[in-house]
Amino acid sequence: MSRERTVFVCASCGAKYARWQGQCRECGEWNTISEQRVFEESANNAGSRAAQRALAGFAGQTGSGVVNLAQVNITAKARLSSGYAEFDRVLGGGIVAGSVVLIGGNPGAGKSTLLLQTVCRLSERVKVLYVTGEESLEQVALRARRLGLPTERVRIASETSIDKICALASGEQPAVLVVDSIQVMHVQGVESAPGSVSQVREGAAALTQFAKRTGIAVFMVGHVTKDGTLAGPKILEHCVDCSVLLEAASDLRFRTLRCQKNRFGAVNEIGVFAMTDLGLREVKNPSAIFLNRQEEVAPGSLAMVVWEGTRPLLVELQVLVDVAQGSNPRRLTLGTDPNRLSMLLSVLHRHASFSLGDQDVFVNVVGGVKVLETASDVPLCLALISSFRSQALDRRTIAFGEIGLTGEIRPVPSGQERIAEAHKQGFTRAIVPYDNAPRTPPSGMQIIPVRRVPELFKLS
Repeated sequence: MSRERTVFVCASCGAKYARWQGQCRECGEWNTISEQRVFEESANNAGSRAAQRALAGFAGQTGSGVVNLAQVNITAKARLSSGYAEFDRVLGGGIVAGSVVLIGGNPGAGKSTLLLQTVCRLSERVKVLYVTGEESLEQVALRARRLGLPTERVRIASETSIDKICALASGEQPAVLVVDSIQVMHVQGVESAPGSVSQVREGAAALTQFAKRTGIAVFMVGHVTKDGTLAGPKILEHCVDCSVLLEAASDLRFRTLRCQKNRFGAVNEIGVFAMTDLGLREVKNPSAIFLNRQEEVAPGSLAMVVWEGTRPLLVELQVLVDVAQGSNPRRLTLGTDPNRLSMLLSVLHRHASFSLGDQDVFVNVVGGVKVLETASDVPLCLALISSFRSQALDRRTIAFGEIGLTGEIRPVPSGQERIAEAHKQGFTRAIVPYDNAPRTPPSGMQIIPVRRVPELFKLS
């Protein structure tokens, strides 16, 4: 027999407690614990049902038990193109049959717009099903008409029940299923409100099992919290095959689609889109967009080559060093790690006697790009020196390289590809780590290898 009991569940991490408390001991969040009622089965009954589910799952498999890994039959299945090269790049080359993709982003970033454009393009080649739980059918139709999208073959439904969605998809048999969004969906039998930890967890698990069983590719839209992370339990990101985040600043028209997890491709891969009056348009050459610089470059401005996923990307780094107006100098960074800036300032002071203790330092990566790798160390130090001395660097100079605590300049991965991308964009001078310097530099390009931090002061 089943019995009802009350538990207190954290909405942030899913931790359970016997009584209410203000702060969650697992994740440290405040006021995220709420009361929920759950039904528990007796040990014998639960064990028998678990055994039945295990037997049913085993019977539904095509394998014959345990086999050698070398004996597994691997068949390469063709990926389905989304119709957007930048989207395909982030997904690892296209849509994999039976995969589950979670797309998150801030409100207004363009998650629903991107998926609506994608299913409309896919509908001309394969069967698709778009399920909306947050908007009415009329709202989706009006957006599609405003964007000028082909809608004749797009199948659409307004539903919030996971069970009914799976039933609809089983009848339609689409190649791609879009669920917008997972936070408003609910599963029958789970005694909690839509958007709660239990509902999100069970809904995502049900859709994942459905995708693996039927071979239908499922796209789920997920909301983000105020700190930019996906809302709901962490298991939501664990159970999906691919997790991507659509990043956008409120004052920028460019959107960056960044892959955070991918079982079928490289992580940290990015795709760049521009928001226009006709929806999202992919940017074929992101480096040219982010390097839209003026003819006269001001001090503290330098182009750097960062590696995003499987390709190099050229972005402009700007630094402003000014006399501090108070007793505590400010350190503000946009697009880079503030802890990395503090470390580099200490390295410059220790190994080059270059002190900015009485100066305010402001760092910005133009275009809203977030630089997550250490190859920005050398450009950042060069820009700091340039801004402090009020001496502009050559606008055709690029730099990359990592700096260690002992003052050495360390090589970074894919150095040859970075130099080739800079040469393609018209740069004629590259400041690189000594171990990244090519034996034969590209025609018309000067390569300046550096070993230690003091050498940077001779180049700025």
